Order: sequence, then structure tokens, then C-alpha cells
Amino acid sequence: MRDSRVLCSLIALLLSLAVHGVYGDSPYRFFTWEITYGDIYPLGVKQQGILINGQFPGPQIDAVTNDNLIISVYNYLREPFLISWNGLQQRRNSWQDGVYGTTCPIPPGKNFTYVLQAKDQIGSYFYFPSFLFHKAAGAFGGIRIWSRPRIPVPFPPPAGDFTVLAGDWYRSNHYVLRRLLDSGHNLPFPDGLLINGRGWNGYTFTVEPGRTYRFRISNVGLTTSINFRIQGHSMKLVEVEGSHTLQNTYAALDIHLGQTYSVLVTMDQAPQDYYIVVSSRFTPRVLTTTAILHYSNSRRGVSGPIPGGPTTEIAWSLNQARSIRWNLTASGPRPNPQGSYHYGMIKISRTITLANSAPYMNGKQRYAINK
Repeated sequence: MRDSRVLCSLIALLLSLAVHGVYGDSPYRFFTWEITYGDIYPLGVKQQGILINGQFPGPQIDAVTNDNLIISVYNYLREPFLISWNGLQQRRNSWQDGVYGTTCPIPPGKNFTYVLQAKDQIGSYFYFPSFLFHKAAGAFGGIRIWSRPRIPVPFPPPAGDFTVLAGDWYRSNHYVLRRLLDSGHNLPFPDGLLINGRGWNGYTFTVEPGRTYRFRISNVGLTTSINFRIQGHSMKLVEVEGSHTLQNTYAALDIHLGQTYSVLVTMDQAPQDYYIVVSSRFTPRVLTTTAILHYSNSRRGVSGPIPGGPTTEIAWSLNQARSIRWNLTASGPRPNPQGSYHYGMIKISRTITLANSAPYMNGKQRYAINK
């Protein structure tokens, strides 16, 4: 009897995979996630957070190009739950994207299995809850899609690979924030910033002197652009959301909501601890938080002033954006280079100018494009 049940389960799984359109010999990676409430203390105050397998932030997803991801999500919350996979391409399966309207939320006490494929993708991404403002309570995490072993990457293998999930945070429960939005009001000013779910000096990255490490930095916040910098160290930008870039060097990087940048940092300074700084951009009051870059042979803690960064300078951010270029001579997920494009030879037949605004209509905040 038991053998027959196992056989039926295997047949059901194979049928499910076929229905969802996952074929081929690419490897399968299986994940089981339990979504629960739990106590968290990101800004030193007890809050009700949303945890994945008891973790805040949620577990890291590691995959290789073309891997099939089978993610079984069990919802133990008191309300529906939905996850979106920010940056993962959903080819012919948009119903897996986790956006309300194309994907049904998982009812309380129920489960749903996402069937995704990292088809022809590499790079750095993150996932987050996309329903009922759950993102304000957690349930986000990093996604790393590695290149296949034989595909050339335009930089030497780093000594280590770190995920940095940074963004603004509120002490208020997500129910309260959701009611504010539903009533047509703006969110209040954030209470602080987090790095990997921790506040000031709450997270440590340990490194070996003289070696080079990769940092994948995502802005997982709700309302605020951030600036990222490491005291005494420069950052070489190598990838932005699945595309290798020309390897420009920066002392600081603006990262806007939903973006992920990947940088290489060489540990070429004196052996001690250094500040990793995240600060808010374009805000009336600058929020700042820090993590620690710890050299393994350090006998000295962080010292000196926290390195400053840009605050409200719009031109600074625009110039950074203009400096980022796609590396067209590097391979992407396939062995051939990414091609060449003759942008200057394209004849422009129509120009459309888009302007956003934030009017109040019938006492409620609304957002518009070209009115």
C-alpha cells in the first residue's frame, strides 16, 4: 500500500511539471517554505514579522542558469499570501509571477507550488511578498543565479559572495500602514534603514585581507532610494540585474527601489574593521545605518566618522545612471557574446514624453502619468 502511494505521488509530480511547461534535462532544485508570523527586533523594538522557515530575511535561493525551481509555499498566516520573483523572467507562465491579478494568493492554511525556470538568466535578484503590504513585515530574500561552469565570466572568481538586502523600515505593524494607504493617505516618513534585517552595526561581513569579494546589493525598501558605500574601499560594478556591465569603479552607489547591483570589492586596506554605510536619498531628513566589514586579522574596531554620501543631489544620481553601460563583449547565460547594437543608426519616428504627478483627488492621494 505504501509503495503504491509513493508511486502515485511521483506520477502526480511529473504530471504537474508537464502541465506547468517545464521540460528538458536541466537540474531541479526543490524548496519547501513555511510562512509564519514571528517576533522580530530590526530597530530594537519588538514587532510582528512575517518569517520564511523561521527566518527574517527569508532564505537565499541559489540556482544555475536553466535550473528548474520547485518552491512549495505553505501559508500559516491569518490572511492570503503571495510572493513575487523580482527580475526572474516568466516565459509562457506569467501566472507564476506572483502579481495579484495573474496569480491567485495562497489562502490561509493552504499551500501552492511555484514552478519556475531560470531560463537563459544569470545575475542578482530578490523575491518579496506582493499582497496586502506584507513586504512591510518581511518575507523577502535574495536570489543568485550563477553562470554555468563552461560559460566565461568577465572577472576572476571572487573569494566570497555576499547578499546585501537594504532598505527603509517602519516600526508600525503592516496592518496599520495598509490602512493608511487604503484610506488614501501617504505613508509616514520611515523610522530607519536596515541591512539584512538588522539596524545600526547589527550585521558583520568577515573577509580575508588582500582578497576580492562580490557584494550583491538590493534595495528591498518601500519608499526610499538609498546610497551604498564602504569606508576606505572602492567598488567595481560588474553586473546589474542579469547583465554584465563595463567595469567602472565607484566610491558610492545610488540604488533605487527594486534595483540590484553587483560589485567587486578588494580588501586592500589596513587590517581593521570598516563601516558599510547605507543612507537615504532625496529625503528631507537623512536616515543612515551601518554594518561592519571585518578583516579576519583585525584587532581594531570601526573608528573615525562615518563616510558621508550624497543627500538630495539629483544630478549626482543621474550622472551615475548615465555612466552604467552594458558590456556587449561579455557572455551572458550563453557562450556567445551579447552582440552589438547600432543605437545611433536607429531613425526616431516618434518621441513620447512621460511626466508623473501626485495629485489629491476627492481627498485621496493619487498618482498619474501625463495627467
